[in-house]
Amino acid sequence: MKLNNIFSRVPSFMQDEICETLLKREGFRLERIVSAGQATPSGKWYDQDMNEWVIVLSGSAGLFVEGEEEVFILKAGDYIHIEPHQRHRVEWTDPEHKTVWLALHFK
Repeated sequence: MKLNNIFSRVPSFMQDEICETLLKREGFRLERIVSAGQATPSGKWYDQDMNEWVIVLSGSAGLFVEGEEEVFILKAGDYIHIEPHQRHRVEWTDPEHKTVWLALHFK
């Protein structure tokens, strides 16, 4: 057993988003994502086979879900459930403050 902290090992400068699997079991994956101004590339959509429940722990981001009229603005404490094959994309993340997410992927 090992004690960890969700906010540890966040570099001061990041060129790329960090995605780290914290826990994985059959039909279940928990990830920590750290963003610093990154967004989904233009024209790309996430279309996943599994449910995704995501919460922003710090920072902020704009999430666009296909079929919705507006971008969801997520700030610390906000969470959302994304159904399987519900296409979505990250429009922006806060370039001034690291955005730390927890993403739970499950069947």
